Amino acid sequence: MKLTIERSVLLKALAHVQSVVERRNTIPILSNVLMDAQGSGLALTATDMDLTVVERIKAEVATSSAVTASAHTLYDIVRKLPEGADVTLSGSHEQQLLLTAGRSRFTLATLPREDFPAATQGEFACRFLLQTDALKSLIDRTRFAISMEETRYYLNGIYLHATKVEGVPMMRAVATDGHRLARFEIPLPEGGEEMPGVIVPRKAVNEVRKLLDEVEGSVEVALSDTRIRITVEETVLTSKLIDGTFPDYERVIPSGNDRVMQAHAKAFIACVDRVSTISSEKSRAVKLALNEGQLKLSAEAPDSGTALEEFEIVYGGEAMEIGFNSRYLMEVASQVSGEVLSMALADSASPAVIQDAQDPAALYVLMPMRV
Repeated sequence: MKLTIERSVLLKALAHVQSVVERRNTIPILSNVLMDAQGSGLALTATDMDLTVVERIKAEVATSSAVTASAHTLYDIVRKLPEGADVTLSGSHEQQLLLTAGRSRFTLATLPREDFPAATQGEFACRFLLQTDALKSLIDRTRFAISMEETRYYLNGIYLHATKVEGVPMMRAVATDGHRLARFEIPLPEGGEEMPGVIVPRKAVNEVRKLLDEVEGSVEVALSDTRIRITVEETVLTSKLIDGTFPDYERVIPSGNDRVMQAHAKAFIACVDRVSTISSEKSRAVKLALNEGQLKLSAEAPDSGTALEEFEIVYGGEAMEIGFNSRYLMEVASQVSGEVLSMALADSASPAVIQDAQDPAALYVLMPMRV
């Protein structure tokens, strides 16, 4: 293989693929990126066996061939090269890879191209286009609630499925860790009517989100019962889906919460943030005491002291007190993009429903805690 490529083009592609590669690998070939030079371009592939990213970029190819080299080392080298440099790569799978740029010269160890895992082939029965902004919203408004607990593996991703809301077809994203639940929906795209309910793993969600920052327009989503493939311009990300059953989340969304508080969203978050400074590191608990037109936020910790702040709200229900984990409360409240946050409550032991007063597309459920 021998080719020449502009440093910024190679760096952007390597940034996309190297983040898939785990820092520690028991299988050496999985630490490498496969570089396949053919015709007028270079295809870079990285995989961890569950998630695969392939990106095609233009290059001046003198000799077509394929070679594998350490993804992180290659990325770090190119990242540190001067802007505007032309990078020349040459080598074969039987020898070392030579990288030159200006007066810089690096020789990297390679592994046989034949050792690199072959891409899994298969049919994707469901395909549709999604606007970039819509996919960003599906991810951004829900991924914070993805569970990090590996024992309940079926909660380690975002549950994507088609549903109907008052007869209107919608695509819904749901994530929960048992403490909070995030649900966001958009109109179902054309071609999504037959989509299966799938759980997209956390790592795939995060990698897709990185890709979306640099593009506009639409992306193609293809689904089967076991895999998802997302095509973002010249980058194709394919991931296994989580093989499990997502719980019946509708059962944990309260429908009878009749005590509704409304508050200025940003001011409310700032207030919670100030008061939580005093809460213990372990519980992070804050207490909300609601009275007509007024909210008292308080926290106390044996080693730190106490905090109390009064806050004006719109509330006409009975006086009540309820406690929450302050970090969870702020994370949920920060999802409210409008000015007014709405919180529907039942009693001190029941979950709260939090929404943007002007945007019914997003709904959040937060479990209370004793304070």
